[in-house]
Amino acid sequence: MSGLKITLPAPCAFILSRLHENGFEAYAVGGCVRDSLLHKTPHDWDITTAAKPEKIIELFSDIPVLETGLKHGTVTLLIDHEPYEVTTFRVDGNYTDGRHPDSVAFTTDIRDDLARRDLTINAMAYSPATGIIDPFGGQEDLNNEIIRCVGDPHKRFSEDALRLMRTIRFAAVLGFTVEPETLRAVHDLHETIRRVAQERIFTELLKTVCAPHAAEALRAAPELFFLRRAAARKSQRCAAKQQISHLRRMGTHAARARKYRHR
Repeated sequence: MSGLKITLPAPCAFILSRLHENGFEAYAVGGCVRDSLLHKTPHDWDITTAAKPEKIIELFSDIPVLETGLKHGTVTLLIDHEPYEVTTFRVDGNYTDGRHPDSVAFTTDIRDDLARRDLTINAMAYSPATGIIDPFGGQEDLNNEIIRCVGDPHKRFSEDALRLMRTIRFAAVLGFTVEPETLRAVHDLHETIRRVAQERIFTELLKTVCAPHAAEALRAAPELFFLRRAAARKSQRCAAKQQISHLRRMGTHAARARKYRHR
């Protein structure tokens, strides 16, 4: 835990306060904590809590609640026309498709929830009551400008192939260095990016190439972002070779036909 203080927007502070008052741990989590520590303005404030979805809905019955992701323990609270996602602490099951967990199980330990996240800099939580909870060294990696997976990087990337691109994108945005074990896993598993939908790949690629440190990040793992293009070129070359071969065979057959016709 850390004594650093983060200034929460009023709606986020209100949500945490109401959950705490009713006996449930609750924290701002993920990117909003990372950005706050970097003195950047967070785009979103995500909240995680020990309260289960049905309890969250009950406690906030006086404001609009959207049941946006009950399967994964998420509800969205609308406060001043702004959405705030509140998700129950959870652990993920197996990732059979290499993108999404087959199942989730709720837990009462914030550390279990943080352990399922992709990068150490995204695996921190904060509440005014506890300060920063950082079991995987996210603050140290921020200070050292390091991108590092939570736990075994091969396992993290095998669970969700999109994390490969997210890793390089964060390096491009922040100007950080991907630590060696994490980068080795990116290289080892780069072909699994085929599991990701093309539109998601395009979105990550666009965010990466528009980032201030794009050139350095792309040089770290060029095969990750241009695999599909290279595969497409290879496919086109193969198709062209087949077409040329087919035309040659047709030409041979035509020549033979003319020869026999003039006999």
